[in-house]
Amino acid sequence: MASPPAASTFLAMLRAEGLTVVEVGNWEAHNRNHKGPWGPVYGVMIHHTATSGTASTVEVCRAGRPDLPGPLCHGVIDKKGVVHLVGYGRANHAGLGDGDVLQAVIAETALPADNEADTDGNRHFYGFECENRGDGKDPWPEVQLLAIERVAAALCRHHGWTERSVIGHLEWQPGKPDPRGFTMGSMRARVAERLRPTATYTVQAGDSLWSIATTKLGGGSRWTEIAALNHISDAGAIVPGQVLKLPKK
Repeated sequence: MASPPAASTFLAMLRAEGLTVVEVGNWEAHNRNHKGPWGPVYGVMIHHTATSGTASTVEVCRAGRPDLPGPLCHGVIDKKGVVHLVGYGRANHAGLGDGDVLQAVIAETALPADNEADTDGNRHFYGFECENRGDGKDPWPEVQLLAIERVAAALCRHHGWTERSVIGHLEWQPGKPDPRGFTMGSMRARVAERLRPTATYTVQAGDSLWSIATTKLGGGSRWTEIAALNHISDAGAIVPGQVLKLPKK
């Protein structure tokens, strides 16, 4: 059973994965928790917004619509790969979906067809809306796909999940088409690759996470990814002889 982390931890894990994150208003306290519990959480759900224009998209996901109060997700991933946090807690993004799909996510097994709407998904999933018209023609820039990959991997890494805990709205709720324009199978493959360490490094005297990231990954700022991959909360706590897993270059 996985409890959602504190909002500050959620923000830190996204940034540790190398994401650019924008905090929108009082996102940490903006939720629908008065309508029901949030958690335990079992997975990450990806959506498309069916909109265009980042500012208006972020605002509608934060505030909601007359028929569906916000927040409509936890974060909006725009075309440039920036993650805009709009809420934290219960959000109106998943709705009712197939309980058999939830059980498959929990067990991390192949997903069955979603043919029922009998289970509250808002309680059990993180939700990320991705800026795209959803018409099958609006392109998905690589930087946006990379951000989706990083978001999903960050949460999977924190909770100890595999890529099978990442699903699309279309795999959860009958009749939903999103995300349209890439397959969730291809996204899960990307997440699996990101979660798989590509190499290890043995800490030497005088090393820091910054110096290791500089020499091994090409940029000191990527020390946060090393920290996240190795569950290091104190960047100064590494010691000579310690073996670190390194993320993809």
